[in-house]
Order: sequence, then structure tokens, then C-alpha cells
Amino acid sequence: MNSKLTVAHLRRYAIARSLFAPTGLEEAVQALGFVQADPIRAPARAQDLTLRHRVTGYRAGDLERLYPGLADEEDAFVNYGFLPRAHYALMHPRVARTRWGPATARRAQAVLAFVRERGDAHPRDVDAHFAHGAVRNYWGGSSNATTQLLDGMHYRGMLRVARRDSGIRVYAVREQAGEPLGAAARRERLDALVDVAVRKYAPLPLASLNALVRRLRYGAPQWRGGLDSALTRARKRLAHARVDGVDWYWPDGEDPRAIAGVGDDRVRLFAPFDPVVWDRGRFELFWNWSYRFEAYTPPALRKLGYYALPLLWRDKVIGWANLSVTGAVLQSSLGFVAGRAPRDAAFRRALEQDLDDMRTFLRL
Repeated sequence: MNSKLTVAHLRRYAIARSLFAPTGLEEAVQALGFVQADPIRAPARAQDLTLRHRVTGYRAGDLERLYPGLADEEDAFVNYGFLPRAHYALMHPRVARTRWGPATARRAQAVLAFVRERGDAHPRDVDAHFAHGAVRNYWGGSSNATTQLLDGMHYRGMLRVARRDSGIRVYAVREQAGEPLGAAARRERLDALVDVAVRKYAPLPLASLNALVRRLRYGAPQWRGGLDSALTRARKRLAHARVDGVDWYWPDGEDPRAIAGVGDDRVRLFAPFDPVVWDRGRFELFWNWSYRFEAYTPPALRKLGYYALPLLWRDKVIGWANLSVTGAVLQSSLGFVAGRAPRDAAFRRALEQDLDDMRTFLRL
């Protein structure tokens, strides 16, 4: 194609490559590469809101319900969430930045033996058996020591999440294996992790690419010293172009102009962490306004609402919605960047369709 690449091309490309045709749950997680999780339900958890656009017939809670039978893992990546086991394996054996003292290490080994003997264990069973007591957490409050120890064991790859019981993680032993990696293998794994992240969030402006690659220190802290080199290699490996003074990057072999005309008249309400809207810097370049996640902002300072869902119509995010369920009724409050809703009848029909879909998704 010879047409000049524009921000409009990049915007439509970002939407089209992320909103692939709905498929099965396993296939959708594989295509996304990573699904960010969040515990807030407003009106559903972020992982469910993300998957409802990409999985045929998806209902809130399906990921948690079906997780034991999937080839996926809960773990840290650039954030915490769900990812295919092949991607999970790239980060392990993980070496946490904080070393345990001898007493904590002994407790961890005792818990590991307990969980191995049982097959899996709920935190309350571990706590009842060991009665670890309470410790001070990072925010100055009191936390259950068992919970912190299990979290640390999970992060270090000693345990995996086998399933959830009413939202609580139930753990099983993860048998660790593998020799220490040489320099070439470490570099290969880091490059693969970068590619997983880029495939999910592309196209990326340079500032976002830099920040995204450096977030891999969360999932692979043992290789944080190699992230700058990985970023340099990525910038050489990825397709890129300068558009309106901004350098953009995306997977090699893809042409943003090839799908620039893709679009439809649907309205979509996104989770705050959906890949279409996750990158706040890119969001402003695409739609010329600032979206902020305000769940942890004091109510008096909120501009959009507690859990505002960006509202996409065609290829523009034109507003947001706050949704809640009272009884069995979905309540909605909408805001628009222009100050009012589009007067187009097609928009009203599309909005009502997505709200109807939301009711079905929530089993209302």
C-alpha cells in the first residue's frame, strides 16, 4: 500500500486487531496472550468484561468456573492476570527481588509439604493447620501471615492456583524443574515475553513501548537488568513508523493500513483494563481526551465515576458509562465528551443492544 500512514489508520488497526471475531475461551486467552484481572465488580470483574467481547456466549464468572480445565495460569506478567501456560513458563523459575529469611523459608517448605500431601489447599486450611498469626502489611495494617506466605510462594513458582472457591485462590504444588539459563536462553525468553506484550497492546507509541517492556520486571524480576537491552532489540525487530511526530511500533509483517477500513456500528463498553483502552497515553493520541481510572480516587475528586467504562462507537471512544445492578435491574449512567449523546438513531439502537448484551452477560 502506498497511502500515507495516519493516526486514524493506527486507531482502526488497534481496534480491529484486538476485537477479533468471538471464539472459544481458550482460544481467546491464547489470542490475547494475557488477560488482566481485577477484583472489583462494577458490574463485573475486569477479566470478564474483557472476555465478553471476544468469547462466544461468554457470561460473567465463566473464566473462574472453567479455569481448572484450561491450559492457562494465574500469575504476574506486566500486571496480574491469566495467561497461557506457554507464556507462564517463559518467566519461571522466577527469582523474587526480596529474599526470605531462614524462618520464612522453613515455613514455606512446611506449607509446601502440607499442600503436596493434600493435593490442593484453601488458605483457611493452611492457616488452621499452622496458625501463622498476623503480620504488618505494606500499608501498615494487619494481614494474615498465611495469606502473605501463600502469595509469596505463588509468586516464586512454588505453588500455582488450581481453582477458586468463592473468589479465594485454592493452591496446588507446582513442581519446579529446569537448569539455570545461559545468557542466550535468557535473552531469547525476554524477547519472547516482549513479543507477547507487544502483540496484545500494539500499536504502541515509543513512550508506551518503553514503559511496557520495563513492566516485565514484575513478571521476570530476575532479568530486570536485561530489559534495556531487550527494548533495544525490540525497537530493531518491530515494524515502526513516525506519524505526526510520534514513533509507533507494532509486530513485524502487519500493515496498519490493510485493515484501516474495518469497523461497524456497534457500541462497546470496555473494562478500564481492556487492551483497546489500557494504554492511557495512546488513548489520548487516538481520541484527544484523558480517561482516568478513578476507583481509588476520593469521591469528591472523581470526574468520570467510580468504575467508568469507556464507550466505543465505531472507531471513536466518545464517552463512558457507570453501570450497577440493583435487584435484578441494570442501572446505567452515561457521560459524553461532547456533553451529549450523538443524535444518530443508529447510535441509540447500538447502545441499547450493548446494554441488552450486558444484561445477558450478567445473567439478569
